[in-house]
Amino acid sequence: GPRSARSVLMHPDVDAAVLETARGGILREGLAFDRCQVAVVTNIGAGDHLGLNYITTVEDLAVLKRVIVQNVAPGGFAVLNADDPVSARMGAACPGAIIYFSRNPANAVSVTHRAQGRRVVLVDGDAISCVEGHELWRMPLADIPLTLGGRVGFQVENVLGAVAAAWGAGIDWRAIEAGLRSFVPGLDATPGRFNLLDYRGATVIADYGHNPDAMVALVQAVSALPARRRMVVISGAGDRRDEDIRDQTRVLGDAFDRVLLYQDACQRGREDGEVLALLREGLTNASRTREVEEIRGEFVAIDRALALLEPGDLCLVLIDQVEEALAYLRRCCAASAAQVA
Repeated sequence: GPRSARSVLMHPDVDAAVLETARGGILREGLAFDRCQVAVVTNIGAGDHLGLNYITTVEDLAVLKRVIVQNVAPGGFAVLNADDPVSARMGAACPGAIIYFSRNPANAVSVTHRAQGRRVVLVDGDAISCVEGHELWRMPLADIPLTLGGRVGFQVENVLGAVAAAWGAGIDWRAIEAGLRSFVPGLDATPGRFNLLDYRGATVIADYGHNPDAMVALVQAVSALPARRRMVVISGAGDRRDEDIRDQTRVLGDAFDRVLLYQDACQRGREDGEVLALLREGLTNASRTREVEEIRGEFVAIDRALALLEPGDLCLVLIDQVEEALAYLRRCCAASAAQVA
Protein backbone atom coordinates (compact mmCIF):
# COMPACT_ATOMS: atom_id res chain seq x y z
CA GLY A 1 0.00 0.00 0.00
CA PRO A 2 0.96 3.67 -0.31
CA ARG A 3 2.15 4.07 3.30
CA SER A 4 4.45 1.05 3.12
CA ALA A 5 5.71 2.21 -0.27
CA ARG A 6 6.52 5.67 1.07
CA SER A 7 8.45 4.09 3.95
CA VAL A 8 10.52 2.10 1.46
CA LEU A 9 11.17 5.11 -0.77
CA MET A 10 12.23 7.33 2.14
CA HIS A 11 14.71 4.80 3.53
CA PRO A 12 18.26 6.13 3.02
CA ASP A 13 19.68 2.73 2.03
CA VAL A 14 17.20 2.09 -0.82
CA ASP A 15 18.55 2.58 -4.34
CA ALA A 16 15.60 1.10 -6.22
CA ALA A 17 12.14 -0.13 -5.29
CA VAL A 18 9.67 -2.52 -6.89
CA LEU A 19 6.20 -1.69 -5.59
CA GLU A 20 2.90 -3.49 -6.03
CA THR A 21 0.36 -0.74 -6.60
CA ALA A 22 -3.04 -2.24 -5.96
CA ARG A 23 -6.57 -1.03 -6.58
CA GLY A 24 -7.42 -0.46 -2.92
CA GLY A 25 -4.38 1.65 -2.12
CA ILE A 26 -4.88 3.89 -5.14
CA LEU A 27 -8.49 4.49 -4.14
CA ARG A 28 -7.60 5.23 -0.51
CA GLU A 29 -4.49 7.37 -0.89
CA GLY A 30 -3.40 7.58 -4.52
CA LEU A 31 0.22 6.80 -5.40
CA ALA A 32 3.24 6.83 -3.09
CA PHE A 33 5.39 8.51 -5.76
CA ASP A 34 5.22 11.39 -8.21
CA ARG A 35 6.90 9.64 -11.13
CA CYS A 36 8.14 6.11 -11.81
CA GLN A 37 10.83 4.91 -14.19
CA VAL A 38 8.85 1.80 -15.15
CA ALA A 39 5.13 1.02 -14.77
CA VAL A 40 4.04 -2.59 -15.35
CA VAL A 41 0.48 -3.73 -16.05
CA THR A 42 0.53 -7.51 -16.42
CA ASN A 43 -3.14 -7.88 -17.36
CA ILE A 44 -6.68 -6.80 -16.55
CA GLY A 45 -8.52 -9.73 -18.15
CA ALA A 46 -12.08 -10.11 -16.89
CA GLY A 47 -11.18 -8.07 -13.81
CA ASP A 48 -11.19 -8.89 -10.11
CA HIS A 49 -12.75 -7.28 -7.04
CA LEU A 50 -15.48 -5.88 -9.30
CA GLY A 51 -18.47 -4.52 -7.41
CA LEU A 52 -16.29 -3.05 -4.65
CA ASN A 53 -15.71 0.69 -4.14
CA TYR A 54 -18.01 1.56 -7.07
CA ILE A 55 -15.68 -0.21 -9.53
CA THR A 56 -18.29 -2.26 -11.37
CA THR A 57 -16.86 -2.89 -14.84
CA VAL A 58 -13.54 -3.88 -16.41
CA GLU A 59 -13.42 -0.41 -17.98
CA ASP A 60 -13.75 1.20 -14.53
CA LEU A 61 -10.93 -0.98 -13.25
CA ALA A 62 -8.73 -0.12 -16.22
CA VAL A 63 -9.16 3.62 -15.60
CA LEU A 64 -8.01 3.06 -12.03
CA LYS A 65 -5.06 0.79 -12.86
CA ARG A 66 -3.99 3.15 -15.64
CA VAL A 67 -2.94 5.72 -13.03
CA ILE A 68 0.58 4.24 -12.79
CA VAL A 69 0.98 4.43 -16.57
CA GLN A 70 -0.07 8.09 -16.54
CA ASN A 71 2.68 8.79 -13.99
CA VAL A 72 5.63 7.33 -15.88
CA ALA A 73 8.51 9.78 -16.11
CA PRO A 74 9.00 11.26 -19.61
CA GLY A 75 12.19 9.21 -20.01
CA GLY A 76 10.64 6.06 -18.57
CA PHE A 77 8.65 3.10 -19.87
CA ALA A 78 5.24 1.51 -19.49
CA VAL A 79 5.43 -2.28 -19.78
CA LEU A 80 2.12 -3.54 -21.15
CA ASN A 81 0.70 -6.93 -22.10
CA ALA A 82 -0.08 -6.80 -25.82
CA ASP A 83 -2.17 -9.98 -25.51
CA ASP A 84 -4.58 -8.27 -23.08
CA PRO A 85 -6.52 -5.64 -25.09
CA VAL A 86 -7.54 -3.57 -22.07
CA SER A 87 -3.95 -3.33 -20.84
CA ALA A 88 -2.57 -2.67 -24.31
CA ARG A 89 -4.80 0.37 -24.78
CA MET A 90 -3.24 2.06 -21.76
CA GLY A 91 -0.22 2.95 -23.88
CA ALA A 92 -1.99 6.05 -25.19
CA ALA A 93 -1.91 7.55 -21.69
CA CYS A 94 1.85 7.12 -21.11
CA PRO A 95 4.12 10.23 -21.11
CA GLY A 96 7.12 7.97 -21.76
CA ALA A 97 7.77 5.07 -24.13
CA ILE A 98 6.07 1.66 -24.31
CA ILE A 99 7.53 -1.84 -24.09
CA TYR A 100 4.96 -4.40 -25.20
CA PHE A 101 5.31 -8.07 -24.30
CA SER A 102 3.47 -10.97 -25.91
CA ARG A 103 3.37 -14.76 -26.00
CA ASN A 104 1.94 -14.55 -29.52
CA PRO A 105 4.51 -13.54 -32.16
CA ALA A 106 1.65 -12.65 -34.54
CA ASN A 107 -0.03 -10.24 -32.10
CA ALA A 108 -1.00 -7.16 -34.13
CA VAL A 109 -0.11 -4.67 -31.37
CA SER A 110 3.40 -6.03 -30.81
CA VAL A 111 4.03 -6.60 -34.53
CA THR A 112 3.16 -2.96 -35.29
CA HIS A 113 5.25 -1.69 -32.38
CA ARG A 114 8.17 -3.80 -33.53
CA ALA A 115 7.86 -2.58 -37.11
CA GLN A 116 8.16 0.98 -35.81
CA GLY A 117 11.53 0.11 -34.27
CA ARG A 118 10.24 0.19 -30.70
CA ARG A 119 10.85 -2.22 -27.85
CA VAL A 120 9.10 -5.60 -27.78
CA VAL A 121 9.65 -8.71 -25.64
CA LEU A 122 8.12 -11.84 -27.13
CA VAL A 123 8.19 -15.61 -27.35
CA ASP A 124 10.00 -16.65 -30.51
CA GLY A 125 9.87 -20.40 -30.96
CA ASP A 126 11.31 -21.94 -27.82
CA ALA A 127 12.99 -18.77 -26.58
CA ILE A 128 12.36 -15.27 -25.25
CA SER A 129 13.53 -12.50 -27.54
CA CYS A 130 14.03 -8.76 -26.90
CA VAL A 131 13.80 -6.66 -30.03
CA GLU A 132 14.35 -2.97 -30.76
CA GLY A 133 14.76 -2.66 -34.51
CA HIS A 134 16.70 -5.93 -34.36
CA GLU A 135 17.11 -8.68 -31.77
CA LEU A 136 19.26 -7.52 -28.85
CA TRP A 137 19.00 -10.52 -26.52
CA ARG A 138 17.66 -14.05 -26.54
CA MET A 139 17.28 -16.82 -23.96
CA PRO A 140 15.84 -20.35 -24.31
CA LEU A 141 12.78 -21.09 -22.18
CA ALA A 142 14.45 -24.37 -21.22
CA ASP A 143 17.00 -22.29 -19.26
CA ILE A 144 14.32 -20.45 -17.24
CA PRO A 145 13.22 -22.73 -14.36
CA LEU A 146 10.13 -20.67 -13.48
CA THR A 147 8.44 -21.64 -16.76
CA LEU A 148 9.06 -25.40 -16.46
CA GLY A 149 10.57 -25.40 -19.92
CA GLY A 150 7.84 -23.13 -21.27
CA ARG A 151 5.00 -25.45 -20.21
CA VAL A 152 3.49 -23.04 -17.66
CA GLY A 153 2.05 -20.33 -19.87
CA PHE A 154 1.22 -17.78 -17.19
CA GLN A 155 4.77 -17.99 -15.84
CA VAL A 156 6.13 -17.43 -19.35
CA GLU A 157 3.94 -14.31 -19.42
CA ASN A 158 5.29 -13.22 -16.01
CA VAL A 159 8.86 -13.68 -17.21
CA LEU A 160 8.17 -11.59 -20.32
CA GLY A 161 6.85 -8.76 -18.17
CA ALA A 162 9.76 -9.02 -15.73
CA VAL A 163 12.35 -8.97 -18.53
CA ALA A 164 10.64 -5.95 -20.08
CA ALA A 165 10.62 -4.15 -16.72
CA ALA A 166 14.30 -4.88 -16.14
CA TRP A 167 15.12 -3.70 -19.66
CA GLY A 168 13.20 -0.49 -19.07
CA ALA A 169 15.10 0.04 -15.81
CA GLY A 170 18.41 -0.24 -17.64
CA ILE A 171 19.56 -3.51 -16.08
CA ASP A 172 22.41 -5.31 -17.87
CA TRP A 173 21.47 -8.32 -20.02
CA ARG A 174 23.90 -10.54 -18.13
CA ALA A 175 22.23 -9.65 -14.85
CA ILE A 176 18.77 -10.37 -16.31
CA GLU A 177 19.95 -13.74 -17.59
CA ALA A 178 21.57 -14.62 -14.25
CA GLY A 179 18.37 -13.71 -12.43
CA LEU A 180 16.21 -15.89 -14.67
CA ARG A 181 18.56 -18.87 -14.41
CA SER A 182 18.81 -18.71 -10.63
CA PHE A 183 15.16 -18.03 -9.76
CA VAL A 184 13.88 -21.54 -9.06
CA PRO A 185 10.17 -21.86 -8.21
CA GLY A 186 9.14 -23.59 -5.03
CA LEU A 187 7.52 -23.23 -1.63
CA ASP A 188 10.21 -20.82 -0.46
CA ALA A 189 10.84 -18.72 -3.57
CA THR A 190 7.28 -18.53 -4.94
CA PRO A 191 4.88 -19.51 -2.12
CA GLY A 192 1.36 -20.10 -3.39
CA ARG A 193 2.33 -19.81 -7.06
CA PHE A 194 2.10 -23.19 -8.80
CA ASN A 195 4.07 -25.06 -6.15
CA LEU A 196 4.71 -28.64 -7.27
CA LEU A 197 4.85 -31.39 -4.64
CA ASP A 198 4.98 -35.18 -4.73
CA TYR A 199 2.65 -37.21 -2.53
CA ARG A 200 3.10 -40.97 -2.82
CA GLY A 201 3.65 -40.80 -6.56
CA ALA A 202 0.85 -38.28 -7.18
CA THR A 203 1.42 -34.67 -8.23
CA VAL A 204 0.07 -32.00 -5.88
CA ILE A 205 0.00 -28.38 -7.05
CA ALA A 206 -0.69 -25.62 -4.53
CA ASP A 207 -1.76 -22.21 -5.82
CA TYR A 208 -3.42 -19.06 -4.49
CA GLY A 209 -5.45 -18.40 -7.66
CA HIS A 210 -8.81 -16.88 -6.73
CA ASN A 211 -10.56 -15.47 -9.79
CA PRO A 212 -11.82 -16.80 -13.15
CA ASP A 213 -8.78 -15.58 -15.10
CA ALA A 214 -6.52 -17.43 -12.69
CA MET A 215 -8.58 -20.59 -13.17
CA VAL A 216 -8.18 -20.39 -16.95
CA ALA A 217 -4.40 -19.93 -16.60
CA LEU A 218 -4.11 -22.79 -14.12
CA VAL A 219 -6.16 -25.16 -16.27
CA GLN A 220 -3.89 -24.41 -19.24
CA ALA A 221 -0.81 -25.09 -17.12
CA VAL A 222 -2.17 -28.25 -15.51
CA SER A 223 -3.25 -29.60 -18.91
CA ALA A 224 0.42 -29.65 -19.94
CA LEU A 225 1.21 -32.12 -17.14
CA PRO A 226 0.45 -35.85 -17.45
CA ALA A 227 -2.10 -37.36 -15.03
CA ARG A 228 -4.27 -40.46 -14.70
CA ARG A 229 -7.05 -38.66 -12.80
CA ARG A 230 -7.40 -34.97 -12.01
CA MET A 231 -8.84 -33.48 -8.82
CA VAL A 232 -9.18 -29.89 -7.56
CA VAL A 233 -9.76 -28.48 -4.07
CA ILE A 234 -11.36 -25.03 -4.10
CA SER A 235 -13.14 -22.43 -2.00
CA GLY A 236 -14.27 -18.94 -2.95
CA ALA A 237 -13.81 -15.45 -1.53
CA GLY A 238 -17.14 -14.12 -0.31
CA ASP A 239 -16.37 -10.52 -1.32
CA ARG A 240 -16.59 -11.36 -5.04
CA ARG A 241 -19.73 -11.08 -7.16
CA ASP A 242 -21.95 -14.16 -7.44
CA GLU A 243 -21.05 -14.62 -11.10
CA ASP A 244 -17.31 -14.42 -10.35
CA ILE A 245 -17.60 -17.22 -7.79
CA ARG A 246 -19.65 -19.39 -10.17
CA ASP A 247 -17.29 -18.74 -13.08
CA GLN A 248 -14.35 -20.24 -11.21
CA THR A 249 -15.95 -23.67 -11.03
CA ARG A 250 -17.41 -23.35 -14.55
CA VAL A 251 -13.81 -23.30 -15.78
CA LEU A 252 -12.64 -26.08 -13.48
CA GLY A 253 -15.60 -28.37 -14.22
CA ASP A 254 -14.35 -28.92 -17.76
CA ALA A 255 -10.84 -29.93 -16.64
CA PHE A 256 -11.15 -32.03 -13.46
CA ASP A 257 -12.75 -35.40 -12.69
CA ARG A 258 -13.44 -34.70 -9.01
CA VAL A 259 -14.03 -31.36 -7.26
CA LEU A 260 -13.77 -30.86 -3.50
CA LEU A 261 -15.51 -27.65 -2.41
CA TYR A 262 -14.54 -26.32 0.98
CA GLN A 263 -15.81 -23.45 3.11
CA ASP A 264 -12.93 -21.50 4.58
CA ALA A 265 -12.73 -19.61 7.86
CA CYS A 266 -13.53 -16.17 6.45
CA GLN A 267 -16.77 -15.81 4.47
CA ARG A 268 -16.36 -12.02 4.05
CA GLY A 269 -19.96 -11.07 4.62
CA ARG A 270 -21.59 -14.20 3.16
CA GLU A 271 -24.05 -16.42 4.99
CA ASP A 272 -23.03 -19.91 6.06
CA GLY A 273 -22.94 -22.21 3.01
CA GLU A 274 -23.65 -19.43 0.50
CA VAL A 275 -20.25 -19.58 -1.23
CA LEU A 276 -20.39 -23.38 -1.41
CA ALA A 277 -23.81 -23.16 -3.09
CA LEU A 278 -22.50 -20.71 -5.71
CA LEU A 279 -19.46 -22.91 -6.42
CA ARG A 280 -21.72 -25.93 -6.88
CA GLU A 281 -23.97 -23.94 -9.25
CA GLY A 282 -20.93 -23.29 -11.42
CA LEU A 283 -20.54 -27.05 -11.89
CA THR A 284 -24.11 -27.59 -13.12
CA ASN A 285 -23.16 -28.13 -16.76
CA ALA A 286 -19.60 -29.37 -16.22
CA SER A 287 -18.42 -31.52 -19.11
CA ARG A 288 -15.83 -33.50 -17.12
CA THR A 289 -16.53 -33.35 -13.39
CA ARG A 290 -18.56 -36.32 -12.17
CA GLU A 291 -17.85 -36.27 -8.42
CA VAL A 292 -18.39 -33.26 -6.13
CA GLU A 293 -17.97 -33.10 -2.34
CA GLU A 294 -18.64 -30.26 0.10
CA ILE A 295 -16.29 -29.99 3.08
CA ARG A 296 -16.08 -27.58 6.02
CA GLY A 297 -12.51 -26.47 6.66
CA GLU A 298 -9.47 -26.01 4.43
CA PHE A 299 -7.25 -28.58 6.15
CA VAL A 300 -10.04 -31.15 6.31
CA ALA A 301 -10.41 -30.74 2.53
CA ILE A 302 -6.67 -31.15 2.02
CA ASP A 303 -6.67 -34.33 4.12
CA ARG A 304 -9.58 -35.72 2.11
CA ALA A 305 -7.82 -34.97 -1.18
CA LEU A 306 -4.58 -36.59 -0.10
CA ALA A 307 -6.45 -39.68 1.09
CA LEU A 308 -8.05 -40.04 -2.36
CA LEU A 309 -4.81 -39.71 -4.34
CA GLU A 310 -3.21 -42.67 -6.07
CA PRO A 311 0.11 -42.83 -7.97
CA GLY A 312 -0.16 -40.99 -11.29
CA ASP A 313 -3.00 -38.71 -10.12
CA LEU A 314 -2.86 -34.91 -10.08
CA CYS A 315 -4.47 -32.63 -7.49
CA LEU A 316 -4.68 -28.84 -7.69
CA VAL A 317 -5.18 -27.31 -4.23
CA LEU A 318 -6.41 -23.71 -4.33
CA ILE A 319 -5.28 -22.56 -0.92
CA ASP A 320 -6.75 -19.77 1.19
CA GLN A 321 -4.50 -19.57 4.29
CA VAL A 322 -1.31 -19.45 2.25
CA GLU A 323 1.47 -19.86 4.81
CA GLU A 324 -0.42 -22.32 6.99
CA ALA A 325 -1.70 -24.44 4.09
CA LEU A 326 1.71 -24.62 2.41
CA ALA A 327 3.40 -25.60 5.68
CA TYR A 328 0.77 -28.30 6.19
CA LEU A 329 1.21 -29.68 2.67
CA ARG A 330 4.98 -29.67 3.08
CA ARG A 331 4.69 -31.70 6.29
CA CYS A 332 2.23 -34.17 4.74
CA CYS A 333 4.43 -34.76 1.69
CA ALA A 334 7.57 -35.07 3.80
CA ALA A 335 5.88 -37.58 6.09
CA SER A 336 4.70 -39.69 3.14
CA ALA A 337 8.20 -39.64 1.64
CA ALA A 338 9.69 -40.75 4.96
CA GLN A 339 7.24 -43.66 5.14
CA VAL A 340 8.22 -44.80 1.64
CA ALA A 341 11.93 -44.56 2.51
